[in-house]
Amino acid sequence: MTPLVILLALGGAAWGLAADRIAVRWPAHDADHPPGRPPGWRSAVAVAAGGAVLGGTGWRFGGDPLAAAVFGAAFAGLVLALAVDLDQRLLPDLVTLPLAVGALAFVLAGRDPLVGDAVGPALAVALLPPAILWVVSLPFGAGAFGGGDVKLLVGTGLLAGFPRALVGLLAGLVVAGVVLVVLLAAGRISRRTFVPFGPFLIVGAAWAILLAP
Repeated sequence: MTPLVILLALGGAAWGLAADRIAVRWPAHDADHPPGRPPGWRSAVAVAAGGAVLGGTGWRFGGDPLAAAVFGAAFAGLVLALAVDLDQRLLPDLVTLPLAVGALAFVLAGRDPLVGDAVGPALAVALLPPAILWVVSLPFGAGAFGGGDVKLLVGTGLLAGFPRALVGLLAGLVVAGVVLVVLLAAGRISRRTFVPFGPFLIVGAAWAILLAP
């Protein structure tokens, strides 16, 4: 726990709260999700996520300033995406598309320490699993696995590389399954309740990038 890690964790927590407040008004809300929600459990999740991933970035990439800057910016965007998805059940293109483009440039430049020269496997693991999941989800309806989830996985998959991207995807799906079972058992949701998968995928990607060996 160096001073840099502590400072980044505190800054990340503050950004998590700001992201939650942004999410209650941006993007434009529909009738089912009116703007102006007061702080609550979603706020706490965003604060915890921001502190964890930004502090973790300093801990994981503190010796590589460029990697720390790129991953820090990516995680800042992912915290905002998480907050928006929790509030509105969507992943904004203004976050997921720049993430994917920036990650691709970082990987092709050979500066991603998690990918190195293994650009081909990184591209494959970033494109194939989300495409397969999207096709498999089609019989379950348009919202089962959306385009935002696909774009998110492309960006995080490029950053994490192979095999971390697969580890993160599996971790996210496992966490999602556990949480859904608990919520179903507690009666907080029903089988027809739409639950956003973006936050779970973000948690899995963060774990794979920051902690997976």
